[in-house]
Amino acid sequence: MQKIKNIGVLTSGGDSPGMNAAIRAVVRASLYHNLKVTGILRGYEGLIQADFFPMDGKSVANIIQRGGTILKTARCDLFRTKEGRAIAHKNLIESDIDALVVIGGDGTFIGADTFCKEFDFPVIGIPSTIDNDLEGTDFTIGYDTAINTVVNAVDKIRDTAESHDRLFIVEVMGRDSGLIALRSGIGVGAEAIMIPEAKMGVEDLVTRIATGRKDKASKIIIVSEGDEAGGAYNVGEALKEKFPQYDIRISVLGHIQRGGKPSCMDRVLASRLGVAAVEALLEGKTNVMAGQINREIVFTPFSQTIKHIDAAKVTPAWLKLLEILSM
Repeated sequence: MQKIKNIGVLTSGGDSPGMNAAIRAVVRASLYHNLKVTGILRGYEGLIQADFFPMDGKSVANIIQRGGTILKTARCDLFRTKEGRAIAHKNLIESDIDALVVIGGDGTFIGADTFCKEFDFPVIGIPSTIDNDLEGTDFTIGYDTAINTVVNAVDKIRDTAESHDRLFIVEVMGRDSGLIALRSGIGVGAEAIMIPEAKMGVEDLVTRIATGRKDKASKIIIVSEGDEAGGAYNVGEALKEKFPQYDIRISVLGHIQRGGKPSCMDRVLASRLGVAAVEALLEGKTNVMAGQINREIVFTPFSQTIKHIDAAKVTPAWLKLLEILSM
């Protein structure tokens, strides 16, 4: 591997709180090691368009507390093709960029894995997705902020639910993973949590409500958008048919879960992983994601991090905990 003098950094896929903190850490770690650092706008689209600009300490001042990403993000179909990736590689070489740090989720790492193998180009990934659905790290950047956003929202909904004796069905993000619903549901004291990993159908939910306490002033059901029941509206229609006596309301939290100021946990995690990514490149590592497991920095090949329903993070013990606490 040639000596690294200039590191490119980009954010890709869905935005998540803490991306800016990770960018800041990559830039400052690069400057600490006397390296140049180049910002790449709009993810892989920016690679293909050569939308590059030099970054310095001032360019990342006062961003650690900001949500979103100052580098912007976009999805790029052209980068999925070999021709598109060849253009991106040519642009990197012509701009004297020697290595990449990519900040994103599974789609970002699928692209990075292919690109790295095709062109033998050094790439390190930083996991940043509110879904927390990657192997190789206990938590991804943005997850802690997202679940706290859900908890704050549902706490407010609970006030209205209790005032009117209502049953609220709250849909949270998590197309392929129920980890947002799992932790936030426990945190708000939900009567039931429907997640893809639990394979809980509407009939199971009906049974739980029918056999649960009847004297509760309110009921909160948390539904992951990827649940097999088909989302909050489908669950709501089924419950209205089974329980016409209940005043049932539906709330879809949507993209508020992806925005906002990152929590302290996400800022610290992003800072730590950003520095680790730069130092990993200097040590000759490539085609891996920097993560944190049991408070230690670890590196996992991209191919082992991506796209799965994480049964390891939703264990039978978690599901039993839900059953006990919902009584």
